[in-house]
Amino acid sequence: MKLIPKLISIFENLQTPEMVSAHCDLPCGVYDPAQARIEAQSVKAIIEKYNASDDDSFRTRATIIKEERADLVKRHLWILWTDYFKPEHLEKYPELHSLFWKATKTAGEVKKTNEVAVADRLLDEISEIDRIFWETKK
Repeated sequence: MKLIPKLISIFENLQTPEMVSAHCDLPCGVYDPAQARIEAQSVKAIIEKYNASDDDSFRTRATIIKEERADLVKRHLWILWTDYFKPEHLEKYPELHSLFWKATKTAGEVKKTNEVAVADRLLDEISEIDRIFWETKK
C-alpha cells in the first residue's frame, strides 16, 4: 500500500475525540506534597551536616546541594499550588494562598542560612499544606 492511500485510510477510521475533564492536569493521584517534604528534609539534613563539619570543601558542596534542594522544594510547591488546588479549595481553605506564599518564601530563605530552625519552619509549613491536601482528597 502506498503512503498516501494508507494515511487516508487511517484518517478515515479516526473517531471524533471524546471530551473529558479532570480536577487537575492529569487524573488525580499524581500530585503529593511528599515530594516537597522529602526535599525539605534533605535541606535540613544538609544544614545539620554543614554545621557539624569544619571542612571547607565539604561545606561548599553542602551549600550548593542545599540550594538545589531548596529550589526543588519551591518547584514542587508551586506545581502543587498551580496544578492541583482549585478555587473551590481556596473557598474552603482561605489560608492556602498565604501558606504557599510563606512556604515558598521560607524555601528561599533556607538557601541563605544554615539555621536548623528555618528548615524546621519550612517542614512545619509543608506539613500544614500536606494536611489540607489530604483533606481535599477525602
